[in-house]
This record gives sequence, structure tokens and C-alpha cells, in this order.
Amino acid sequence: MVTILVPQGAEYQAVCRGLSRVPSSQAKVLAIPMGIEPVRKYLQQFTHGQENRMLMMGLCGSLSKNYQVGDIVLYQNCLYQGNLQEGNNSFTADIHNQLGDRVSLVKGLTSDRLLYKATEKRQLYEQSGADVVDMEGYAFLEFFQQPVSPQVQIAILRVVSDDAHHDIPNITSAIGADGSLQPLPLAWEFIRQPLAATRLITGSLKGLKTLTAVTQLLFTPNKIPDFSKKSGI
Repeated sequence: MVTILVPQGAEYQAVCRGLSRVPSSQAKVLAIPMGIEPVRKYLQQFTHGQENRMLMMGLCGSLSKNYQVGDIVLYQNCLYQGNLQEGNNSFTADIHNQLGDRVSLVKGLTSDRLLYKATEKRQLYEQSGADVVDMEGYAFLEFFQQPVSPQVQIAILRVVSDDAHHDIPNITSAIGADGSLQPLPLAWEFIRQPLAATRLITGSLKGLKTLTAVTQLLFTPNKIPDFSKKSGI
């Protein structure tokens, strides 16, 4: 059985929409907070059931010109402050086989703060060689690879929602200490930074649409739906 961990809010809703289109799916979806420390705290309280595979899904930012908004990426490993955690080769290979050329294998990087400047993203790419950035992936791999953790196979599948060429709004003030997104501070930052906000909203909508579609594709057995007209997959 597969359990999916996905950041709360729009990303969680997008994955649930995809699974709702697969009536026979036995996958379970759990909403997690945003940010590496809130996720670490969440996982410390995690109760293991019948899962033998844990999949993290959601959106990510590109650090490289090679990955654009809407691209689907599958982590081979994930870097955080110079430390590298590997994914599970077997589970990752199964997902790669299922999705084929729709997905790219990448090196991920987890940041403990929001990266909103394109120049900083490109600099991180040059320094680390990582392709994409998120705020939760390393904590997920770290937790499930501890000797005392439940013995499950793990993988990370994400969709790019912002590229490495443009700035996005600095919405750090809208992210609560508990990893939740605060609507009023978020709206205020969007008002202060309208062009960057428009770019972020457009990229997020495309990323979420693709996230829904790839969820349906991944969990549809013995069938490959045609999403070309709906999602760009």
C-alpha cells in the first residue's frame, strides 16, 4: 500500500483530485505542513500503519534552465546543508517505469527558507549541482532512513511551479511557524509585488494541474490515460 505525503492546501487538494479519478486506488493521502522543521516535528508523531511505500508529492522550484514550469521530476537524492540523502532505488525505478519519458530524474535540494530570487537559485545550482528546490524533501528521506524508523520504501515526485529565470514574491511572512500558509499576509505580499505574484499564481496553477494529472496517471493500473489536451503531460 502507498501513502502519499503532500503539503497542505492546494497541493494536497490537487493530489486528492487525481486520486478521485482512480476508483480502484488504495493509496492514502496525508496533508503535511510546509518547511523542513515543521515536517520533522510532524514525522516524529507519525503512526505507521500497513504502508510499505511512502511517496512525497507536491510542487518545487527549478534551479536550472533545464527544468521549466510544469515539468515532472523524480528525486534520485536530496541535499540539505551539505548532507545528502538517497531515495529508494526500487520504488523510484518503479515510478520511473510507470511514467516513462514524462518524468526526469533529478537531484533535489531542501531549503529552510523560501528562495524567491532567481539569482540566488542559479547560484545554488552552480554551488550544489541540484536541479530543483523544495522545503520538505530532505526531512522525509532522513526520517524514513533512520534505523529505528518503519521499514518502508520511499520516493519523491514533484512538479516544477516556478523557474530559475524569474523572481517570485517573498511570501516568507505568510508562512506560519507551524508550516501553515496564512491567507492575509499572503494577500498583502501579492499586493506589494503584483508582477511577481502574477507569475507565481500562473506557475502554481499549471503545476497543480499537472500534479493532479500525474497522480491519476501514476495510480491508474494497466492504463495510460491521454492528458495531452488537459495538462500538457
